[in-house]
Amino acid sequence: MYDTVAQYGQMLSGEVDDWHPPVMVRLWQLLHPLAPTTAPMFVVQVALYALGFALIVAALMRNGRWRAGLSAAVLALSPLLLGWQMVVLKDAQMLGALLAAFGIVAHYRLDERRIPAGAIAVVASLLTYATLVRANAVFSTVPLVILLSSRPRSTLARGLTAIVATLVVLGISPAINHRLFGASSSGVAKAQPLFDLAAISVAAPASSGPFTPLERAQLAARHCVKDFFWDPIGDPTACGPVTARLNGQDEVDLYLEFARSAAAHPLIYAVHRLSHWNSTERWLIAPNLPDAAPPLEAESNDLGLVSPSSPIAAAWQDAAALEATTPLGWPVVWTIAGLLILPGAWRRRNDPAGGLALALLASALTLEASFVVVSIASDLRYHLWSMAALALALILLSNDLRVSRREWLAAAAAVSLVITGGMIARASLPRAPDSYEGMIHAASG
Repeated sequence: MYDTVAQYGQMLSGEVDDWHPPVMVRLWQLLHPLAPTTAPMFVVQVALYALGFALIVAALMRNGRWRAGLSAAVLALSPLLLGWQMVVLKDAQMLGALLAAFGIVAHYRLDERRIPAGAIAVVASLLTYATLVRANAVFSTVPLVILLSSRPRSTLARGLTAIVATLVVLGISPAINHRLFGASSSGVAKAQPLFDLAAISVAAPASSGPFTPLERAQLAARHCVKDFFWDPIGDPTACGPVTARLNGQDEVDLYLEFARSAAAHPLIYAVHRLSHWNSTERWLIAPNLPDAAPPLEAESNDLGLVSPSSPIAAAWQDAAALEATTPLGWPVVWTIAGLLILPGAWRRRNDPAGGLALALLASALTLEASFVVVSIASDLRYHLWSMAALALALILLSNDLRVSRREWLAAAAAVSLVITGGMIARASLPRAPDSYEGMIHAASG
């Protein structure tokens, strides 16, 4: 994909910036002498993915839960999950690292054995890499670490620890990227406030926000504010020239401008964020919304990165594309399911499977909740870990969900409502453009 090509180019040139995760580029540089193109990083992410699922399946089987083990194996072979593993990408790297870390912990916890120091060190390394390989990964890794740890014991202490740890990681990540990994600043941190400021300004054209009346008019006339993604705001063929003045401001000043605008128009800001959350959760959306299925053809480049020649890859990605169109490929369905089984996991938090499931639920649901505030695009790949983690939590709890008949009926009604709403939207809304350029210049709404 575009991100893959950009990172491979940085790996070859040594000119690294922070738009894409510098930790991934530096790891790629270490592995590049082993083989050219994407091969080393592909092996890393697929090996971690396979290791994580293998350890989980084996642990469930050892404990006599062969149905759960078989379900986990089927999940590992999901065309959508495995199809995205074929793409060397930060999201696939994060998924592989988190699955391997969780699999190691589950290997010991499900057998009620103490985790050796060496295994803890490996898990810590994998979780650190996962945290650094995606800007928003901290919202999933910190809750996972807190709930997989034995201390602190109280719920309040764990919650406070998670909040403090998240803020610390967010605060030190730029320093790690710039000083430890030697990445230059790309201005990527300005994308979020620009996305939100543009949406507030267009919805409240009489506001005294940072955009001039002419800039606000151009943002609206060029349809640059879209629930789907922020890209038109920075694209040179759309509103890049319109936002250039603001994009040239200091990062801190830009965030202060955003805070003032959000405070002045809280309802507009809330509607904008919820509209984007609906888009990235892929709930009430137009049919054919792009960036759900994993790609088959390589992005055009002159670096030697080519499309796979195997017909099996094409067939597999076709199956992945089909799965993405079903409710199994809608993040919102898994999010709702996770919320519904959360009470069951809480009741079983003191047994091995229940404790592991609760950690997965906290990790996935916190990440999904973070998209309400921190997200600028609707790519399905951002939800791969959440979808896999929520499915694994359900599998772990499947032998004893401890849910009453009334709760089962309420859960079935809630899931049915979500799925029905999504199907009605896809059947009634106009078809979305089928290309990136089409989405950039499509009408807003």
